Amino acid sequence: MAETWTPHIVEVVGRFADASNATLLARTDRDERVIYKPIAGEQPLWDFPPDTLAIREVLTYEIASAMQLDVVPRTVMAGGPYGPGAVQEYVDSDPSFDPVAMVRATDARVWPVAVLDLITNNADRKLGHLIGSEHDLRAIDHGLTLHPEDKLRTVLWVFADEPIPDHLVTCVRRLDAALEGDLGRRIRAELGRAELRALRYRVQDLLDDPVHPAPPTDRPPIPWPPY
Repeated sequence: MAETWTPHIVEVVGRFADASNATLLARTDRDERVIYKPIAGEQPLWDFPPDTLAIREVLTYEIASAMQLDVVPRTVMAGGPYGPGAVQEYVDSDPSFDPVAMVRATDARVWPVAVLDLITNNADRKLGHLIGSEHDLRAIDHGLTLHPEDKLRTVLWVFADEPIPDHLVTCVRRLDAALEGDLGRRIRAELGRAELRALRYRVQDLLDDPVHPAPPTDRPPIPWPPY
């Protein structure tokens, strides 16, 4: 399971104005910078149940941790001045970092994110959600994940029809085992049986056929805007 982290927010110092949901830069009592997404600031969506985006962010981090993929910054549920929400470690991104070039080059460092997105059924993998530097890639914004229906929309279709690397198949096996225990029970309690059942199906599907799928033809395969 994820490492214990209990941030206590003492001050909101900024807001990301372009975000569709309330996304705030905050400071903790340990002088850590964090991203704070209060449930109260979530915009209603027609296809995701209300007030669930924050916990989907947290569960995606916990899934990545169970897979031993160090691609999602630590994310937990915590309180704040606008009520409970997802709180994530702030990651500095190199201004010269170019996710477009990395994706176009099918850089191997992007593979873990692509596999995590397949597992979590990420409906909103944009280029701007890949941050970091030349040597440290992180993935953020996982509120639109873990839907029981097929929702995958991603800018990472460059991996379509490619075999998933063996070490990442091993990561999927780790998750399969973790879902038998506390993680599976937590997902069921927080989101429901249908979400857990669909997640387990996606895990098994990848283990049976470890190949990145091709883009769907019955729905838009790329989020808009893609960046």
